Amino acid sequence: MDKTKVVVIGGGPGGYVAAIRAAQLGGEVVLVEKEHIGGTCLNIGCIPTKALLHTAEVYEEAKNGSECGVVTNVKLDFSKAQSRKNVITKQLVDGVKSLLAANKVKVISGLASFSGKDTIHVKTKDGKVEELRADRFIIATGSVPVMPQVPGIDAKQCIDSTGALELQEIPKRMVIIGGGVIGVEFATLYGTLGCQVTIIEMQKEILPMMDGELTKILRSKLAQKNVNVYTESKVTSIKDEGTEAKVTVELSDGTKKVFSCEKALISVGRKTNTEALVLEKAGVLNDRGRITVNEQMETNVKGIYAIGDCTGKSMLAHVASAHGEVAAENALGHKSSFDIKTNPSCVYTNPEFASVGLTEEMAKEQNIDYFVGKFPLFANGKSLIMDDGTGMIKLIVGKEFKEILGAHIIGPRATDLIAECALAIGLEATVDEVIATIHAHPTVGEAIREAALAEEQRAIHIPNKKAVLS
Repeated sequence: MDKTKVVVIGGGPGGYVAAIRAAQLGGEVVLVEKEHIGGTCLNIGCIPTKALLHTAEVYEEAKNGSECGVVTNVKLDFSKAQSRKNVITKQLVDGVKSLLAANKVKVISGLASFSGKDTIHVKTKDGKVEELRADRFIIATGSVPVMPQVPGIDAKQCIDSTGALELQEIPKRMVIIGGGVIGVEFATLYGTLGCQVTIIEMQKEILPMMDGELTKILRSKLAQKNVNVYTESKVTSIKDEGTEAKVTVELSDGTKKVFSCEKALISVGRKTNTEALVLEKAGVLNDRGRITVNEQMETNVKGIYAIGDCTGKSMLAHVASAHGEVAAENALGHKSSFDIKTNPSCVYTNPEFASVGLTEEMAKEQNIDYFVGKFPLFANGKSLIMDDGTGMIKLIVGKEFKEILGAHIIGPRATDLIAECALAIGLEATVDEVIATIHAHPTVGEAIREAALAEEQRAIHIPNKKAVLS
């Protein structure tokens, strides 16, 4: 029998996963990538950012080593940190290329555009155009940074996240426009390394999708890292002053303030990268570039799927990968659906911040009756050993069935610990089941069980308070 021919457009964490999964299921797979295998995440996003953030974490620990009895003369070699970042990125990208080859996925370098429902044209860098026909298409073209309409935004001091990763020296002052995940992570990075950072955010709080109570804890820690935060504020202009830029900001009280900086990082969000696809030639529905899909990741055109950032939904690498597996399985005749309820959000600040499921704010908006279980990490031995015990575990628990509806962690290794909570939500686990699970001691993870105990007013390592009901 002829194999199902699958063309995947885009080689990021959604596209390469989809290609490998389709090949595993017996598809004849071609992956079209216009620039770098691994996409934004591996090359200019998740991985290089976290590599530099690890440098900042090690630097901070070394500077404070005397508290642990380790006295050193600490010096930062940022060029070496950049080299290490590049080595890690290359190793992972090469690994993905090897995996694609091992699964017999053909890779074509070029820019793809639809010429019909079952054909695309691929324009290579040398100007040649190749036509590809397929039984199934999986679109995984990702997203690009948004550049707001601010006078002076084209000043040479303005950079995006890619530019922030390529700096060879630590700026003395940086203004970050946007207090979402990207902005806050770069604020942590450069603030820790000695830069005076100012975050300008239009909304009421930075990281608006995260739990508000825990966000306030993070803000207090950012203040200790040379980071000032202005919320409900907006940038009205940027002026090139030679070696510096002058960033004019309208503050929450209506007054204006001018900030001087060597670099202005623009991180107000990302938009779908679908313009070059010419979706109308395939009849694929989209909302201003955001491709419309169902739970099977299929578009309105049978046999054409879209995954990851180009759908305009949760723009996270792990979501794109999950989308990719679902799309590939459906493309090869299996039945698979995407369920977002176990999707964690992670912010690689110091301390780390992670969340899954409902926040308190969401539960209130949805009129859901809930209890809260909280456990402060100053009462957790491992957290005190690793840092100063700053942080908290917070569980949102359904009133009637006591199921875990949401979990929020700020503290050491929060981005790793959140997986237990995501699993609990996926299994519809109750607080009783979390409590019945023995957690190792001493670990930060045992604080999750203590938060469950606190919801039941039976915490062991903190005094118990009356349960909080919405």
